[in-house]
Amino acid sequence: MKNTVSLILRGFVYVAMGVTSLSLFGILGYIFVNGVMAFKWSLIFGEYSSSNPAIGFSVFTTCVMIVLTLLIAAPLSIFCAVYLTEYAKRNNKLVTWIRLATETLAGIPSIVFGLFGAIFFGTVMRLGYSILTGCLTVAIMLLPVIIRQTEEAIKSVPDMYREGSYGLGASKLRTVFRIVLPSAMPGILSAVILSMGRIIGETAALIFTLGSVAQFPSSLLDSSRSLAVHMYISTRDGGSAGREVAFFTGAVLIAVILFMNIGASYLGGKVGKDFEN
Repeated sequence: MKNTVSLILRGFVYVAMGVTSLSLFGILGYIFVNGVMAFKWSLIFGEYSSSNPAIGFSVFTTCVMIVLTLLIAAPLSIFCAVYLTEYAKRNNKLVTWIRLATETLAGIPSIVFGLFGAIFFGTVMRLGYSILTGCLTVAIMLLPVIIRQTEEAIKSVPDMYREGSYGLGASKLRTVFRIVLPSAMPGILSAVILSMGRIIGETAALIFTLGSVAQFPSSLLDSSRSLAVHMYISTRDGGSAGREVAFFTGAVLIAVILFMNIGASYLGGKVGKDFEN
């Protein structure tokens, strides 16, 4: 009887694995095939127009947003995680409120973040539709993701590392920045790099904050389009030609995300080996 139950459960596991794998490769294959069929050099290097909805400006805007958003979100998240794991006392009310805030932020829909960003950053702070408004909004969305994963990475550092550092006379601050954080760096890097996928794929929040102007931005206070927003607008307003551009844009998005995932795994493993050596 036990063997029969074991075989049935193992069969469910294999079926679930097969469905997941087929779904992944089916989606990737469908988008890539249609994206390659729609490929034109003018879509990358050409100037945007109604007859040639090029994506060059969207690629540039997306890259600027990735860098600026991570410069805002990563330090705040890492320092918050360090406080929660290394400095905060147990049963501290402040820690309870911080964890409640991160849990709440993680569950809020992105369109609500977009509404908040449009009102607070765009109207109250008078930034309008701009790259800076979009980056500030998305940075708030990334805080709970990076904080959680950084906490787990720091908790995975063995206590003997800290005890050895204290035994040699190192201070708390020196131990954190010279021993704990370097040991946790592979996990932190993975959290930061993988969070780029959230920046690249975000649409609802950026429509309200970044805007949808098809132009190369000349400053952080200019409006533009990210790749995801460009794909959405091309699908909505472009008819059959717009869908072809959307497929091509989607293929570029997936390629960038796959590249970042591979890069995250490589950098995380390399940093971990360097520290062990």
